[in-house]
Amino acid sequence: MLSKKNLRYHWLAFRKHDLRASGTVFFVALPLCLGISLASGAPVYSGLLAGIVGGLIVAPLSGSQLSVSGPAAGLTAICAATIATSGLDVFFLSVAVAGVLQILLGVFRLGGFTHFIPAAVIKGMLAAIGIILISKQIPALIGYDKPDFWSNELFNILTFRHVFSNVQSLYESITLGAILIAALSLTMLWVWKKTLAKRVAFLPTSFVTVLFGVLLAVVFERFLPGLGLKSTQFVQIPDNILSSVKLPDFGLVTGHLEIWKNGLVICFVATLETLLSIEAIDKIDAQNRITPQNRELVAQGTGNLLSGLFGGLPITAVIVRSSANAEAGAKTWLSGFTHGFWLLLAVLLATNLVNLIPYCVLAAILIRTGYNLAKPSMFLAVWRQGREQFLPFIVTIGAILFTDLIIGVLVGVAYSVYFLIKHTYRAGFTVKEKTEGHIRHFTIELALNVSFLNKKRISSLLDQLPEYSVVEIIGTDSVYIDHDILEIIQQFKPKAHNKHIQLILKDIPEVQTISLH
Repeated sequence: MLSKKNLRYHWLAFRKHDLRASGTVFFVALPLCLGISLASGAPVYSGLLAGIVGGLIVAPLSGSQLSVSGPAAGLTAICAATIATSGLDVFFLSVAVAGVLQILLGVFRLGGFTHFIPAAVIKGMLAAIGIILISKQIPALIGYDKPDFWSNELFNILTFRHVFSNVQSLYESITLGAILIAALSLTMLWVWKKTLAKRVAFLPTSFVTVLFGVLLAVVFERFLPGLGLKSTQFVQIPDNILSSVKLPDFGLVTGHLEIWKNGLVICFVATLETLLSIEAIDKIDAQNRITPQNRELVAQGTGNLLSGLFGGLPITAVIVRSSANAEAGAKTWLSGFTHGFWLLLAVLLATNLVNLIPYCVLAAILIRTGYNLAKPSMFLAVWRQGREQFLPFIVTIGAILFTDLIIGVLVGVAYSVYFLIKHTYRAGFTVKEKTEGHIRHFTIELALNVSFLNKKRISSLLDQLPEYSVVEIIGTDSVYIDHDILEIIQQFKPKAHNKHIQLILKDIPEVQTISLH
């Protein structure tokens, strides 16, 4: 329960910030919901339903104040493959099963593993998402109107898959009207943001941009028909969309192993994408609030259970919506909740108005969001932090661009682990040498943590110590010394005696060595 103080804070935040931000998120979420439905091979209502559930159900249950949930582009390949091979009923039940599994993960408190992902990898993930988001708007900006406009059209070219057919398809889709509307909308967005956004704070920049783009499309159609857009270049929501919603056949749960297998895959990918997204959004929260991850999994699981039962797509916390929410000035979860309410109203009452919005205008808004995620200044800032931050950052970006979000993050983590192992290998101890008369003195100070990775260096050092020297090994500052290291030091005692080395051990525990012969 919220206290009176918290209720007052939420109300003031909603009135001053969240209501305006929710409009921005609505205009970002709408094309995502539609496009991801198309890319997944699912009915249009599936993406919209997932967006509505993500706002109205997940937002109040989640402990995150800024993250916004809905259908995610990262799951489109899994969704499309499941629908193509097993059908819609099996797919929707798989989403519901994934939701149940997520609830169990949260209940058993298994959501904290993303704390082990380095900050450079998370920054790389954000930048890669920004680059992909910008690239995926290029087809819509030039007038591409095929049903798969949200697929990897541009990156198929970059990765040389179907390169010639894609280039030809994009070339044939170029529409001067769409390019002009997109360019003028981007200009309007930039000018409004720079000049009037603070003076007219009650109007979201995205709303003004969309309204401007709609008016341009109307003007072109009526007065410059040569620049008019085709019907397929506008948002298309059916008037009777709710009549298409149906419950899946629950009897399939017991007889189809695919439901459980697909549910497990969807659960894993959706959970990882959600936890990575909230980890990233927490980093750009001006109030430094931390999302309780297990509570987030329960909220996401509840959303996926309901979405699957009513024919919706899988839901995750989505960094694109969330970053747009934060950038628009949202303060509490009421912004995400209200964006779900706007989606519901659009479906129920305003499909004719929403269908006036050109895709190229929505693409312009998403380009701005993508730029904010991948600003050149962020690349420069990471570069200044040194190569050990910059290299994992760049590797993560490259891996995500040419594979997918999950594989890219795993590659970035693996590369970061390489640096960790490298430093652990080098930082196990320090050696100081001095000479008194003809006697050489060596002081070996062990580090805070000395792992088995330091075995080779310590063993080689001890073997190279000269005869008739004095060697002091100090473990006073060590919190952890691996048993293998202690065995090496123990086994060095007779070697030191034979080489007439005076060995002094300080705070080094004795261990029993086991002979292997």
